[in-house]
Amino acid sequence: MLKKPVPYPFNACRQGVWRHVLAGALAVALTACASQPYAYTDVAELAQALPRYSQSLLGEVHDNAKGHDLRREALADAIDAGWRPVIAMEQFDREFQAPLNEALKTCTDAQCVIAAASPAQTQWNWLYYQPVIELALRHRLPLLAANLSRSDASRVMKSGLTAVFAPEELKELGLEHGPDPALLREQVREVVDGHCGMLPTELHTGMATAQIARDAMMALLMRRAAWSGGTARPVPVVLLAGNGHVRRDKGVPRWLNEFETLAVGFTEGEAPIDMFDRNIVMPPEARPDPCAGLREKFKG
Repeated sequence: MLKKPVPYPFNACRQGVWRHVLAGALAVALTACASQPYAYTDVAELAQALPRYSQSLLGEVHDNAKGHDLRREALADAIDAGWRPVIAMEQFDREFQAPLNEALKTCTDAQCVIAAASPAQTQWNWLYYQPVIELALRHRLPLLAANLSRSDASRVMKSGLTAVFAPEELKELGLEHGPDPALLREQVREVVDGHCGMLPTELHTGMATAQIARDAMMALLMRRAAWSGGTARPVPVVLLAGNGHVRRDKGVPRWLNEFETLAVGFTEGEAPIDMFDRNIVMPPEARPDPCAGLREKFKG
């Protein structure tokens, strides 16, 4: 049985603390950082690391163009070097897997695939994802529709996890008795913070449960894809999803414990040490106050 990677052994390297080391010890500190198995800081090193893991999770800030470019570069470099993963994407809802499979057989460009497997095309800026789909088409790689639809998420909010998971699936995921209370509390906090403290209280638990359902469903589908090859070793799977989904402490990796996983954040600032195995920091996008629209929506 495969095991999770050991936690990062030299926290100073990951957090950038070595920058504060006395000048006389700087060379020693840099050498130590370079020798650590997970101490990469750029996409070239990430591309070299990806094939070593059976399950990789690469995050995103949805509207950060630089982050999408960096992630695509790492993927392309690893794939061009011979890595052949299943590419799981948050951007496709799971019920569109059949048309997605058919589109990969018949389409010659990404726009054709998107039209077949995401006919509404309203939620995502597909310009960010077209290069990944083109990469899959060029190398004949499977794409996995990994997300819950909004309608499924609404069902979870009303009826709980049993609305979208079979009893045996809940047992496999360790969710037969419902979400872990500590995890649910953490996700409630994320929901509240993500809505600038303005979301009606009666929606907190339902929306947090829906977020847990999304993460657990992504993990379940990745698990299924990993054992789809009929071999003794799992097929490599890489998930492309928002940073919240790929968090090791509360996201999809929570349900992938039997696999060797790598969770990589692509963030606009430093991240806590237990959030990701790696964190690639990119410049923040200029954007309007995210709370302004919510104030208008919930005013009165």
